[in-house]
Amino acid sequence: MCGIAGIFDLNGSAAIDREVLGRMNRVQFHRGPDEGGEFVEPGVALAHRRLSIIDLSAGQQPMRSADGNLCVVYNGEIYNFRELAAELADRGYRFRTHCDTEVILYAWQAWGEACVTRFRGMFAFALYDRRAQSLFLARDRLGIKPLFYSLLPGGQVLFGSELKALKVHPALARKLEPRAVEDYFALGYIPEPKTIYRDVYKLSPGHTLLLQRGKPAPAPRQYWDIPFAAPGGAATEAALCAELVERMREAVRIRMVAEVPLGAFLSGGVDSSAVVAMMAQLQGEPVNTCAIGFDVQQFNETEYARQVAVRYRTNHLEKTVGSDDFDLLDTLADLYDEPYADSSAIPTYRVCQLARERVTVALSGDGGDENLAGYRRYRWHMNEERLRSRLPLALRRPLFGTLGRLYPKADWAPRVLRAKTTFESLARNSVEAYLHSVSLTSAAQRRAMFSDGLQRELQGYAAQDVFDYHAARSPTDDPLSLIQYLDMKTYLVGDILTKVDRASMAHSLEVRVPLLDHQLVEWVSGIAPHYKLRGQEGKYLLKKSLEPHLPRDVLYRPKMGFGVPLGKWFRGPLKERLRSTIVDGGLADTGLFNQRYLEQLVSDHQSGRREYSAPLWSLLMFQAAIKNDDFALG
Repeated sequence: MCGIAGIFDLNGSAAIDREVLGRMNRVQFHRGPDEGGEFVEPGVALAHRRLSIIDLSAGQQPMRSADGNLCVVYNGEIYNFRELAAELADRGYRFRTHCDTEVILYAWQAWGEACVTRFRGMFAFALYDRRAQSLFLARDRLGIKPLFYSLLPGGQVLFGSELKALKVHPALARKLEPRAVEDYFALGYIPEPKTIYRDVYKLSPGHTLLLQRGKPAPAPRQYWDIPFAAPGGAATEAALCAELVERMREAVRIRMVAEVPLGAFLSGGVDSSAVVAMMAQLQGEPVNTCAIGFDVQQFNETEYARQVAVRYRTNHLEKTVGSDDFDLLDTLADLYDEPYADSSAIPTYRVCQLARERVTVALSGDGGDENLAGYRRYRWHMNEERLRSRLPLALRRPLFGTLGRLYPKADWAPRVLRAKTTFESLARNSVEAYLHSVSLTSAAQRRAMFSDGLQRELQGYAAQDVFDYHAARSPTDDPLSLIQYLDMKTYLVGDILTKVDRASMAHSLEVRVPLLDHQLVEWVSGIAPHYKLRGQEGKYLLKKSLEPHLPRDVLYRPKMGFGVPLGKWFRGPLKERLRSTIVDGGLADTGLFNQRYLEQLVSDHQSGRREYSAPLWSLLMFQAAIKNDDFALG
């Protein structure tokens, strides 16, 4: 795993400031502490930090082709590189190393932009072609590895693995993107392709960008999407279970290649336990596993992690984190570079820190919930969807909209209708309802939260536009598959994968995600929805397939999540910090917020009248992330 950065001049061959390039590279030292390198010639500069995993003695970057006309910097792992190297060798290409980086160079020569469709793995890379006077940027299909870029007014394009690499460039204007503020307070993260800065972007998953000297920068091009197409042929449940296990085993197997110590996260949940079970069946020696526990029982899953560790005789490392582990707040803000409000970033940071004590590469179970419908919200959504299907929207919107306004609590109603949120969801269409269910704050709360100045800057934009955009491009209209697709386009990449990448790279740890192998994702997406959510049982097929491999307690217990006690913190040890940040200063100086409403949020929460942990944490993390930027509205 590595960090990349660079500068490309679209207008000509102007000299690149080597000192600026060096700063862009050094600020990402944590991503690759083993080695660093730079390539500079008129009009282009590439930089790289290396965490050595494969071919430790070779594979240095930036890497150039034998004729010197190509140069690449790359972050990731291509698991089928040996097969591709053999194919390319048959076509006459000669390799000097035994690493996947060189495969990218000759794959570009052989297949051009289509080379990315041949890669199986996680990657973000930049490839300079001197003959074509071009720079090719690419990101893997699911967005496991990040890539940021910006076009400066003078025609230079900056790119980097993290936003901080671009922020050190003196010509980058840090102008607030108002739509990103709206998205952030709705979702808790800033979804692709936006960033907190108006002229800085994330290259979206499954996209490439070909920049050519003398031509305007084009829009990124999509080369892959989740198909949600049936695999074809009739299959019994037993056959699907058997094939799912074999496909998971193969996805795990190809991710166990490394020349450094390797292990796995073991949370005690179904997904990480499945990965560990597959690993244990594929190698002779005990698997290195690690787990983080909490001193608050409702957040502690270590009992279940131990069951799996005992069953497979893993080399298990466990550590308990105190419920007052809030000292990471400023550290996290620096890691993520822009506002990011998932509080599970704290335990994720700690488990990566623990894993690095023993291993350099760790496998995780991320992606199982999105792939196989494991989130509780999927059950809630489908329950509501059955009710929505019985009445047209023209009737539901006024009926349930009125109920939502009048009944903050409805104990007289059937269980599914007791919540105010449920009434509000039933008054919406399916996509609107799903955003409403996953939002940290409602649209009404955000209107109350934002200042008149910010509302004017937004010009009517709402976070709903993000979900509507992806829904309009979805390959499926099945209600369950659609919300899975929305999650894979937003929550998976913007929250989950971002969290794991930054937390792991902070400790120079490479994390591999076999459940997001794109071939596995393609196959799973085509399985009939009733095999994913059966009644109220999420991940039905996965759990059935794993019954011979995992304890029943692990498979069928209620899902816990990876949370922290925010409500308790804000009424206790973080009480004064919360008030000083939100009420007494900091946020007030930005001009972005309705200060009177923020004060009400703090007072109502700290008095115990209401529970506002999520919006308060998002405000706290917003301030921590932008504290060095001048975002005041005029």
